[in-house]
Amino acid sequence: MQESAQILLKSLALFFLVWAAIRVMGKRNMSQITPFGFVGYIVIGIVTSLISLNIINLIYGFITLLVWVAFPIALDYLSIKSKVMHELINGKEAVLIKHGKIMEENLMSVRMTGEDLLAQLRSKNAFNMADVEFAVMETNGTINPYLKSDKKPVTPHDLGIKVAPQAEPQTVVLDGNMLEEPLASLGLTPQWLSTEFDKMGVSLENVFLGQVDSSGDLYVDLFDDAVELPQPKVKEMLYATLEKVQADLATFSLQTENPGAKAMYSQNSRKLEELLNKLRPYLLH
Repeated sequence: MQESAQILLKSLALFFLVWAAIRVMGKRNMSQITPFGFVGYIVIGIVTSLISLNIINLIYGFITLLVWVAFPIALDYLSIKSKVMHELINGKEAVLIKHGKIMEENLMSVRMTGEDLLAQLRSKNAFNMADVEFAVMETNGTINPYLKSDKKPVTPHDLGIKVAPQAEPQTVVLDGNMLEEPLASLGLTPQWLSTEFDKMGVSLENVFLGQVDSSGDLYVDLFDDAVELPQPKVKEMLYATLEKVQADLATFSLQTENPGAKAMYSQNSRKLEELLNKLRPYLLH
């Protein structure tokens, strides 16, 4: 019983020690870890388990952990300070496709087959090899393709269309519970949210997810997937109203015979048209 308690306490202490060590080593997604970093995490895990089970000496185990925690941190620091050290520690990127041609020598150097290359390209939505202009393998093994100019998706910038800047949507309802902090960060109140739910004819308890975007539109997903909710059209309705007013002013300027009224209607119609041009990216895109 005493030995079990000792193992339990030692495992808890090592758990927090390893947690702190990994935090110090840096936050990285598993897909961004280099092969050497992956090996380092495995060694740390194995040594920690051996120490917990009293299989290896406590002092020797801590020395091993210190080496495998301190050295990667030191190497990361050196790689940040020197490009030569970065390439020596992490390796260099490998160009696998250049000007639409597969570089077979580089493919062999990274121990990758043609099927492996095609599978990696498909994972990046590049299904047709003829569409790829350039592809590079990063030091962590990720392949990033660059499509040919005529195969890239069209963006609003390509079409000369201005769009409103987008901010991160805020989740204001989750699993039927109202989240007041995100609401407050948007300058909204629980009363506003309740009013919006009343307009939709739903109650808070029936809402699985509620999000407010940067334009103030509320998206709602209900627990009951059979219920269809109307999508918010506030911005479109506002734009349509302003457009109708502008058209009415232009019509009045043509119909009236009073020179003063004609000039007033025409001037206000032009001002409203300029305003609509400025608001179009924010209300329609």
